Amino acid sequence: MITCQECQKPYPLEPFPHLCPSCGGLFGFGDGISYSADKIESDLPGIWRYRHTFSLPQGAPQITLGEGNTPLLWSRVFGKEVGFKLESLNPTGSFKDRGAAVLVSWLAAAGVQEAVEDSSGNAGASFAAYAARAEIKAKIFIPSYASGPKRSQIESYGAEVIAVPGPRSKAAEAVLQEVKGGAPYASHAFLPQGTAGIATIAYELIQQMGQVPSTILLPVGHGSLLLGIALGFQALKQTGEIDRLPMIIGIQAAVCAPLYQAHVNESPEPITAAERKTIAEGVQISNPYHGKEVLRAVEACGGKFLVVEEGEITNGQERLAERGVHVELTSALIWNGLEQIHQDCSEPIVCILTGHGLKGV
Repeated sequence: MITCQECQKPYPLEPFPHLCPSCGGLFGFGDGISYSADKIESDLPGIWRYRHTFSLPQGAPQITLGEGNTPLLWSRVFGKEVGFKLESLNPTGSFKDRGAAVLVSWLAAAGVQEAVEDSSGNAGASFAAYAARAEIKAKIFIPSYASGPKRSQIESYGAEVIAVPGPRSKAAEAVLQEVKGGAPYASHAFLPQGTAGIATIAYELIQQMGQVPSTILLPVGHGSLLLGIALGFQALKQTGEIDRLPMIIGIQAAVCAPLYQAHVNESPEPITAAERKTIAEGVQISNPYHGKEVLRAVEACGGKFLVVEEGEITNGQERLAERGVHVELTSALIWNGLEQIHQDCSEPIVCILTGHGLKGV
């Protein structure tokens, strides 16, 4: 159940707030995600077989483009067997589709007819696509540096695009001005609804592997991917489906690493980073809103954070392409992360490839 993390009041469907109207706190899955193997609907496609875990309002529609059920491709890397989870093969080319499908289903259940979002690219493209599917008018604020293909993709779904000069935070500031005017804020960063959709990656991995991964590596910006996967495995463990959690390794760009800095300095919350530009634009987040939750999730599974220098990112993209997988530069962070950590990792190892390479051409 989604509740305020401060006052524990349940999420009010109307007027679809991004912060608690009572105390201004962030919403989240305070007691975790409710999972039951007996409630899996195997006849439903992709993520929707796990619909019972989404906490959707009664009668909520199923807004889908066929997201989920992505391949797990195995390869020998640095002497270890590594499974690459190809989230780049979701309908709009990124893992964000899992979250957008659930979030937009919530919006549709609330009767929302138009909403705003801010994004460096993938979340905006995903929200625009699912909003179009649900016949919801979307306005998306993007930083002006966002790659051309991502902007074109967002516009192709009919969303209104507002390019905001300056660092990523300026787009966030601009969208909040719109929200003050009364627009519902379909924020992938603030709202937790989509996290339940992302958690389905954990359920799929168990189904595909027949065991718990020892280590999972993934890129981290706001941390919704990491938090979703962690919540998914915690739900599986709580119900006895698995007996241990995988160690999760979050990877950030060295020039913008608030969670890494918090981890190495043993801080319980992110250490705000300077907004220096990185070619891994999907992780250029200087102050992740749910950072405290993300740090707790990594601590709970014995994980850690790593950073990758700018000069190593393109190399990772090239090495993955040599194995037939073309990913965007944000996903390519995992290669150097794996190079750094592989000797300390037991198998099986899984790397989450978050976005398609065609998005960054």
